[in-house]
Amino acid sequence: MAILQTHDMAVGFGQGSKRTTLLKGLNLKLEQGSLVALLGRNGAGKSTLIRAITCDNAPIEGSVEIDGNPSSLITKHQLSRLVALVATERIMGGAFTISELVALGRQPHTGFLGRLSKHDKEVVNQCLEAVGISHKAQQHIASLSDGERQKAMIAKALAQETPIIVLDEPTAFLDVASRIETMQLLHKLAHEQNKAVLLSSHDISQSLLLADELWVITSDHEVITGSTETVVMSGAMDRVFGDTSIFFNGNLCDYEAQLPTKVKVKLKCDDSNLTRCMTNALLRNGIAIDAASPFVLEIVASDKITLPNGKIVASVKDVVEYFK
Repeated sequence: MAILQTHDMAVGFGQGSKRTTLLKGLNLKLEQGSLVALLGRNGAGKSTLIRAITCDNAPIEGSVEIDGNPSSLITKHQLSRLVALVATERIMGGAFTISELVALGRQPHTGFLGRLSKHDKEVVNQCLEAVGISHKAQQHIASLSDGERQKAMIAKALAQETPIIVLDEPTAFLDVASRIETMQLLHKLAHEQNKAVLLSSHDISQSLLLADELWVITSDHEVITGSTETVVMSGAMDRVFGDTSIFFNGNLCDYEAQLPTKVKVKLKCDDSNLTRCMTNALLRNGIAIDAASPFVLEIVASDKITLPNGKIVASVKDVVEYFK
């Protein structure tokens, strides 16, 4: 059973008769034990959809159901025990220690005064341990890297002990290593702690590697959902940008620029890494790879390239000069 689902939902912005609909006819489902990635270009409606799902903004049409109940009947206190949200803004709170920040996640369980019981403190420690920053529990937020701050916010969300965790671009300010680590952490939490985890992201390759399901917003405002493999094979990724200068490379699970080319060659190379590097280098110089081309380049090393006439050259620049 889905822990969260929408029924013929439409989302957008504005008020009264001046509302603009971004997405409509949405029948979406979130299940526990699953990591779902919400993908789409800037302005497609990802954050708007997240605000509707987390009951921050009411949908224009349709409804949201959480744990079997319409969201309109769920109080804010009940909602805080069902959905934890990690927003996209940079984390400030430098005066807080990590432990104090994570303890704020216990507010739905501690009452008005916010006093932590022995159990609350145990939960905080467990959450710090789960995200791998228990050794920095007493350090101030200001002393942390962006990646560590994001872990602290995820730990805070865990401390709410909700079945659903929603994250709006959690890797937006992170370097490559921190993005990968954060995505791996979210995958682990979904599977090992039976959480329904939904995140919006522009990190296509990591989302396609680690997400169990995708919600893909296309350039014509359709939301295509399903298992990651099903959505990718459907061709939905080719419809995200609606720009012929950008194409989805299924082998890399990421987008690439469609560069103009003047000539096509067939590439012979036994090293897959070298093949990829040389393909990129040739494309940058207007030479595309085509297995049907009569022009054959045989590559043994980056500085040992055999031209179609049998001459061995030492650089892509020499290849470009040959085809002038």
